[in-house]
Amino acid sequence: MSVARELGREHHVTIYSRRDNADGKPKTRVAPGVTLEHIDVGPAEELTGDDVVPYLNEVGNQLMKRWNQDRPDVIHAHSWTGGLVAVAGAKGLGVPVTQTFHTVDTTHMELERALGRRANAVIAGSGDEESALIRLGVPRGNIAVVPYGVDTERFQRRGAVATRGSRKRLLHVGPLSIDRGSHTIVRALPGLGDVELVIAGGPEPEDLDQDRDARRLRALAEQLGVADRVTLLGQVKRAAVPKLMRSADAVVSVPREAVTGIVALEAMACGVPVIASAVGAHLDSIIDGVTGLLVPPDRPARTARLARELLYDPTLRTALGYAGADRARSRYSWERVSQELVRVYEAACA
Repeated sequence: MSVARELGREHHVTIYSRRDNADGKPKTRVAPGVTLEHIDVGPAEELTGDDVVPYLNEVGNQLMKRWNQDRPDVIHAHSWTGGLVAVAGAKGLGVPVTQTFHTVDTTHMELERALGRRANAVIAGSGDEESALIRLGVPRGNIAVVPYGVDTERFQRRGAVATRGSRKRLLHVGPLSIDRGSHTIVRALPGLGDVELVIAGGPEPEDLDQDRDARRLRALAEQLGVADRVTLLGQVKRAAVPKLMRSADAVVSVPREAVTGIVALEAMACGVPVIASAVGAHLDSIIDGVTGLLVPPDRPARTARLARELLYDPTLRTALGYAGADRARSRYSWERVSQELVRVYEAACA
């Protein structure tokens, strides 16, 4: 939605979505230049990609009717289901279709390969995703890399800071499952002396005691003798994340996969140094040793070593913080991302 709002400053953007709840108007103006149109097909509830398949033909028919009446200049489909309805709806109109998959779905590879080869352009969010698309069989020349952006107005160096104590603070933002890296940071904590780890994410605070991942994380902290230095906040309101990030000495984001790398980008925009896993979008956004520090996922000992170097070297923290903030503003602002998308759309229309 953020990039749609930015595009809507100079273009008219219509977002089409199959209605997945009983609320809302058929058409809603969500921002200047941006309209959301619901398509009433199938049950008004959230469905998985496979579960929505029986309704795709009718969604495509409805899009064709709408686009015949109000022909778009370019279509941008997200996911393989979006690609199928975009192709069906644009049939005979001569409208270029661009495609984003976000991740290559191993259960629908043949379908995604066909959609990627048919699209006028396939837009990847990172160099890592571009490589996956090439391995899938999408022609290299048909792929454009446009990164995921960050709200540099909300996430910036200056602003309110969450309260904290005297201990040095590491922050993890995101789900609590093992693949998202919080367990790696807890395992690194015994080697870090008097350092606290604050974890924001997972269920609502009142539901933490019943959450399986939260219980596992707490049990691990108890086993390692660091429970008194680990704080689970649960789900944090979006508006509170910037001040929480600014309260940290470093943000650690070490998932096994990083499709968007958004947590690292937000921390960088806040001028907070980042330790991130050397995967996915992190490989583009973080220049190791310059705008942050990279570490292989699931390496608690190495993560601890990098955290020690960072926490006890204020000059390094300052240098990484300033360089990270500059890179986030110059390369990953929504204004810059929208400009790059427009160039891809224009090339597809040429």
